[in-house]
Parts: sequence; C-alpha cells; structure tokens
Amino acid sequence: MNRKRIGSGLGKLAGLCVLAGALVAGLLFPATATLGFVSNKISDQVQSTVAEMLNTGPPLMTTVTDKDGAPIAHLYDQYRVRTPPDKISQHMKDALLAIEDRRFYDHHGVDWLASLRALARNNASGSVQQGASTLTQQYVKNYLVHVVARNNKDAQREAQEQSITRKLREARIAIGLETALGKDEILRRYLDLVPFGSTIFGITAASQAYFDTTPDKLTVPQAATLAGMVNSPTYLDPEARPDKAIERRNLVIDAMVHSEKLSQEEADRHKAVPLGLQDPVRPLQTGCVGAGPSYGFFCSFLVQHLVEKGFDLEELKVGGYRVETTLDPKITEHAKQAVEAQAPKTTPGVANTMAVVRPGKDAHEVVALVANRDYGLDKDKFETQFDLPSGVENKFGTGSVYKVFTAAAALEKGIGVDTVVDSPNTYTSRVFKGGAPSCPATGEPNTYWYCLSNHNDRYPPKMPLKQALATSPNTAFVILEEKVGLQAVVDMASKLGMRRTMATNIAGVPPDPKGAKDLRMTQAEFYASNGNASFTLGPAPSSTLELANVAATVMSGGTWCEPTPIRRVLDRDGKPVELAKSPCEQAVPEPLANALATGLSEDSKGQGTAAVSAKKAGWKRPMMGKTGTTEEYKSAAYLGATPDYAGAVQVFNDSTSPKGICVGAGAPTLCPEGNIYGGTVPAATWFDTMMKVHDGLPEKPLPQVEERFLKGDTQMKVPDVVGTELGKAKALLRDAGYEVTTVSVASDKPAGAVVDQSPRGMALRGTPVTLSVSNGSAPPPKPAAPPATTAAPAPPAVTPPEPGTPSPTPEPTSPVPGPTSPVPGQPSPPTPEPTSTVPGQPSPTPEPSSSPTPGRSSTPAPEPTSPVPGQPSTSASEPTRPPTSGRSSSPAPKPPPPIPGPSPAPAPKESSSAPRPATPPPTS
Repeated sequence: MNRKRIGSGLGKLAGLCVLAGALVAGLLFPATATLGFVSNKISDQVQSTVAEMLNTGPPLMTTVTDKDGAPIAHLYDQYRVRTPPDKISQHMKDALLAIEDRRFYDHHGVDWLASLRALARNNASGSVQQGASTLTQQYVKNYLVHVVARNNKDAQREAQEQSITRKLREARIAIGLETALGKDEILRRYLDLVPFGSTIFGITAASQAYFDTTPDKLTVPQAATLAGMVNSPTYLDPEARPDKAIERRNLVIDAMVHSEKLSQEEADRHKAVPLGLQDPVRPLQTGCVGAGPSYGFFCSFLVQHLVEKGFDLEELKVGGYRVETTLDPKITEHAKQAVEAQAPKTTPGVANTMAVVRPGKDAHEVVALVANRDYGLDKDKFETQFDLPSGVENKFGTGSVYKVFTAAAALEKGIGVDTVVDSPNTYTSRVFKGGAPSCPATGEPNTYWYCLSNHNDRYPPKMPLKQALATSPNTAFVILEEKVGLQAVVDMASKLGMRRTMATNIAGVPPDPKGAKDLRMTQAEFYASNGNASFTLGPAPSSTLELANVAATVMSGGTWCEPTPIRRVLDRDGKPVELAKSPCEQAVPEPLANALATGLSEDSKGQGTAAVSAKKAGWKRPMMGKTGTTEEYKSAAYLGATPDYAGAVQVFNDSTSPKGICVGAGAPTLCPEGNIYGGTVPAATWFDTMMKVHDGLPEKPLPQVEERFLKGDTQMKVPDVVGTELGKAKALLRDAGYEVTTVSVASDKPAGAVVDQSPRGMALRGTPVTLSVSNGSAPPPKPAAPPATTAAPAPPAVTPPEPGTPSPTPEPTSPVPGPTSPVPGQPSPPTPEPTSTVPGQPSPTPEPSSSPTPGRSSTPAPEPTSPVPGQPSTSASEPTRPPTSGRSSSPAPKPPPPIPGPSPAPAPKESSSAPRPATPPPTS
C-alpha cells in the first residue's frame, strides 16, 4: 500500500471539501465571519453584473439593406445576430442540453449534485475530468469574457482564472439571473452569446458560416456538431480538425440517446452522415468591402454619413442596428454597367464615376453611387477604397458645368433665359486680373488683365442665355461673371449644392492651416478673395455626388436638401432611431430654379453639346443638362436631370501621371494631349443609364417659366440721374438696387450736380454706377478745330454675303449691357467657348454639339498655350460633332465650304481656355 499516495489523495479531498464548504457558505451565508472578506467583495460586483446582463445585450451585427429590405452589407466586431427562441431548431436545444447541462430545467442556476459528483470524480482521478458549471454559469462566464471584457485582454484572463472568488461570483450571478429570467430565455441568450470560432458568435452566425443555413433548419448532425464546439471552439473547429469534430459530434449524439431525445437507430444513422460543411466555411464579410463591387461606394458614403449624424463607428459594429437605405439595386446595376461599358474597370488611369439622386422638396435620396473601379483592397484588380463617386476626388475640375452657377446668379440679378448676352470671340476683362503674360498688362508690375479667346470664330457675337448654356461660349460667362460679381457666383455654387466641395481647398482636401497660402483657405475663399475669373470655367476639384445634387436642387424647385443615403434606422429592438438631420432649404426662388431648368433644356438636342450622345441613346424626354471639359483633357463631366432623377458623371485621371484622356474606337486611354469632352464618355454614360432607369416611367414636362425669368426684369433699367443733385442721385440708384461710385470733374454746372453716369440704360442690379459730379469750376475752352480741307469719305458699300455664308443672328430684345457689338449687318459666325489661363489655376473646356449643317464639323481644340505649372487646366474646346460613337480619337477634318443658301449658325464647341494671343487663332 502506498501510504504517501493515500495521504496525498486524502489531502486533496480535504481541500476540495473545504472549497465546497466555502462555496456553500459564500452562497448561503454571505455575511459569515469566515468568508466575510470574500463575500463583501463579491456582493457589489454581483449586483452590478446581474443588472448589466439583464439590461445590456451582447454585441450584435448591424445590417444594412437596400430600399427593398435586402441586405447589402454587414458591420460587426463579433458576428452575432439575435435569434428568437422559436427560430432555433429543437434539435439544437436538445443537443446542447444533452452534452452541457442535462439537469438545466431542474436546478436554479447552480447544480449542487453535479458539483459534488464532479468533485468526487476529479479527486479520484487526480485531475479535472468533469466540469460542474451549469449552462447558466457558462452563460455568465461567456458574458464576462466576450461582453464586459471584450476589449480588455487582462480582464478576459481575470474572468477565466481558477479561483474561489471567480467561482463564487459566477454562481451568485447565475442564481440572480435564474431569479429574474425564465429557462427558455436563458437558453436563448446562451445560444446567442457563445463563440463558435474566432469571429463567429451565436447560433445564427454559426449556422450560416458552417452550414449556410438558418438555426431553425439545423439537422441533428449539424446541431450536434455545433453543440460539441462550445466546449472548445478552436480545438474542435470542424474545418481545421474534422476528425476531432466528428468524434465530438458523435459523442453529443450518444448523449442525446442517453437523454432520450433520439433512439439508438436514429443515432447510428446520424453518426454515419459526413460533416457537410460549407466550402469554404465563411462568415458574412464585415465592412463595406463585403458590400461588393457595386454597393461598396454607397456603403462607404453611408458609414461616413452615419458618423456625421452622431453614430460612433464602434457603436455601429456592436449595436445590432438595421439601417434601411435609399439604394436602388436596379438603378445601381444600370449605372455600374454604363460606367464600365464606357470605361472598363481595367482601364489604367481613367476613372468613370456616377451618382444618381432622386429630387424632392423633403429629401434628396441617393439611389446609386458607382464607379468603373470596384470597391475593395486589391489594387492589382483595379479596386480602391477612395470614395470616387461621393468624395471630392476629381482633382482636375468639371469644366463648363460650373457655368450653371454663373447663369443662376445672373437670373437672380435680373436677366432672363431669353435675354441676349454678349459672346465675342475674344475678350479682355477690365475687372479681373491674373491673366497670362500674353494678355494686356494692367500697369502694375508683372500683372495682366484676364483675357480669353475662343477656339474658333464660329459663335455669334450675341445670343440668348438659353443658347449660351447649350453651346457654351466661355466669353459669355466670364462677361456675366463680371456683371453679377464673382462672390455671387461662388455663393451660388454652394447654395445649389457644392457645399462640401467648396469647403475643401484647391487641392480637394480640407484646408491645411500649416500649408501654403492657397492651401490654407477653402475654395470659396480662394476664388472670391483672389478674384479668380476662371471659377465659371470649373477648374477646381469637385464631387460627382454634389454635382448630381445640384441638378436635384434645380429640379426640386430650388429646394436644397442634403443628399441622404438613409430612409430609417431601427435599433436592436426594432424601435426607430432619431438622427440629426440638416433641414432642407429654399436655396433659390422656385421661379428662378424653373427658369434655370428650362434654360439648360437645349443641351441634349439641336446644337447642344450632348446632342450626339443623346441621339445615339434614343433620348427624347424633356431634361436639363450641361457638359464640361477641362483644358488639358484630364477630366470631363456631365450633369443632367429629369423631374424623376438627377445624375452626374465625372471621368477623370485617377493615376499618378498627370496626362490627358484620349477617346477613340476602344476604351479611353491616357495620352500626352487628350481629346475627351463632356459630350462623349460622360454624356454617353449618363444617357445609357437614364434610358434604362426611365424605361416605363411616364414622360414629365419641365416646369413653366415666369415672364420675369423668361424676358428678364423690366426694372433693370438704370435710373437716369444726370442733372440731379448728388445726394438725390445716390438715393435713387441705391433704391433701385445699384451701387454708387463718384468721380469729381470740372464743369460749369453747379457743384454737386451729376453731369454724367456710366452705365446708362440697362444693367444688372448690383452693378456699380459711376457718377461724374461737377466741382463747380468750368473747364478751359477747347481750341477751335481747323477747317476741313477734304470731303468726308463716303461710307463703304455693304457687300452682300457670299452664297452660303451663315446669316447673321437676329438681335433679340433686352440685351444685357456688355462689350461693344459687332458692326450691324455683318454676318456673325458662332464662337466657341474661350477661356483664359490664370496663374496658379486651370481653365475649363467648352463642349461639343451636333452640327446643324450636314457634313460640317468642328475640330477639337489644340493644346492650350502657356499652361500654369503645377495646376490642372480647365477647359478645352468641345468638337461640334464627335463621331457616331460619341468619341473621337483624332481632330475632326476642316469644315467644308458653306452650303449655298441661308442656314442657321453651326453649333459651337467648347472653346479653349488658352490665354488670348495677339491675333485670334485660325480654325483648324
């Protein structure tokens, strides 16, 4: 007989008995002197933990759905879904209780019989052979580890330490839970909580990950496999250790026979079944990468939006929310197909992005955000996590799309869509400085007036604003920008929807207080404070989504709403969550917005710059639209809308190589010069998408235009104050909405009398009126002129136009005052959009249109001269008639001689933003 071994065994037994006694004493007599120090320490913890477990659930997965309720993304830290008891297979409940706690429905949180049996068996073996924890105690332990100490490794180790204190705490918490909760609820909570792998928690997640099924459909073998895992999820992982998992599964099946849940015959049949795992075992992917290539960009925008509305990102991962979004899967599919059809995802250096927004006066719902790139992490597969369609990611600008803001500001100041505006072939501003050295000098050192010239001389020198928006002459909009004031145009861009864009700097990122001067200010500050006339030509970084929302604002009667991806958010209990919401605003009066929509309605037809793409797609609905192209062809854009949907497309260089984009027979490519236009790939993408989106929808007309916004404000006439006393003259002008400046002049009129004013006649409200005021001293007499020695020459004869010369454009009424008009009677060829180059800023490009005369076409703009180093350029001319495909890989041929007989002026293209040369450039 081994006395030493017997002594050791007796010692262990005595120790275990002491432990058991302590446990019982601690449970039954918490105030006893013997265990008072332990019990007092535990009491406070027990109360707070029971309260937390009753009121705070475990981390749950947040589910993101489309507008129809179908899941599109999942956000979680622990993959767990709360499951009602009636949605869990009875096989699963039977299997779990058979292997883990057969007396579950008989005890009250602690199974004393099982505890004594385990003590005796473990003592006899000299090691831990049997556990005594009930399912309720296991639930407590798992809650402490995976909920309370979820992000604290030290606390997790403490929650699993082998100590009297821990055992006492768990037992007392278990008894407290059993007092407050029913057995079925405890079983449900346990099955929702326990881990089935490193990131897989709860029976719903385990059912999906391992067997691609739901808890209510688990078979006996599947249920037994999962029930067996809770003992040691890593060691018994059925994918990593299938032999161990089968052995454990069969043990569970045998336990179910012992619990009389299965017959032996049934058990034998179930044990013969293979594991049948999903291959590979795959939990639902977390995050926006898991949303897939089509929905990932929308998901990313959604998460950013939720965070801005007060959600913590961590709370999104653990809160178990249901986020019902505005995403339309069909529209998203159409848009995704269109962007990839025009620029395949494998196209190096060329991103094609699109955003679609539903207009409305209560909300602007974002229904699609796509790019030709996929949302993901693998750059080799042309995946990206940059927010290409929603962020300010087009660093090169929109080009002439920004003329929309100048037009809106001009309408606000009093002109109408039928008001005639000046569109000379070349123009030198005497308001804006910052031109290139080829522009006239201002007289200040190294300072030049802002000047610009068209790509060719085929635009008429005057045209209605509506025609200017369709054909896009740059000079017309720079002149308008002078008249309405640059601040008004910049403000209009923000009001209509470019709010995040205008809050970034000219690099498209938040202003950097420590950066260079130009990078320390927002775009709004940069353009307004520096007097950068190129703003109307769209030279700065922009967001595709915000462009789409601009169109939605116009189509919503001037009501701006923050673009939202959310319809509602429900918490884990199905209750609505109130989100902070930016109220909608009446950005501009509804009559103005209606007029702007109508003013933009000619772009898709006739001489419009997107007419070719619209015709190819078969588009016939009323719509508003505007194209844009940047000078060095590094980006191009299209904005368009119907009363049903607003959308924008931006195509831009997303590589590290600052090259232009060339289009031709195949996919777009990067090239040294470029030839893309807003009327090609961007417009083709828009029409391809919207033809499918509008299929089956009734056609809706554009809104009617009020007379004031059609013909202009009849009150735009500047009061004639010549001969009036200065104080009265100022009052009259200011009451009429004009600013006043004065200059003193020698005159025989009484001092203080107004002897002249400029301008006289029509002028936009807000225009400065300069008054020449008499100082009361008569000017010296002028010397008499010598007598004429020759007769005045006779006026030149007016030569009839050559056969086929374009007829001059008739002069509409109520022109906006501007540069001197051409000589009456002379034919006025159409003029493409010119732009100028401002040091440090790019200039945009004019857009193409269909040619009204068969066989005539205009050529793409040549590469502009004197680009500003280090800055993207903005506008290059759009060809009048791109090839049938909507793209052009080479300059169009020189136009043939005019066709005999009168004909309308040919459609212009967007003109180059090169500085004005000494003489107008020849048409190529």
